[in-house]
Amino acid sequence: MGVRLPSMISSAKQILKLQFRITRDKPDVPKGHIAVYVGETQRKRFVVPISVLNHPSFNDLLKRAEEEFGFNHPMGGLTIPCREDAFLNLTSRLQA
Repeated sequence: MGVRLPSMISSAKQILKLQFRITRDKPDVPKGHIAVYVGETQRKRFVVPISVLNHPSFNDLLKRAEEEFGFNHPMGGLTIPCREDAFLNLTSRLQA
């Protein structure tokens, strides 16, 4: 299990690099941030600072995303399978 975490983080970083290339010309994603899609049934787009990617709680969300979607999700971006209110609660605590 501990061996998968570095692999998962590496894969997530690859997705983020790809997403960066896709979104770098879009003004709604400021430098140092990333767009993610959140929701269990209906997805909503959020822009969060990349600093949250290193937090263990956010890594738990990345792990859930890998388990549910793998790293080739048709939505094209990083999709996180959790309730919107739980995501907002977590990210607000991480950015405080």
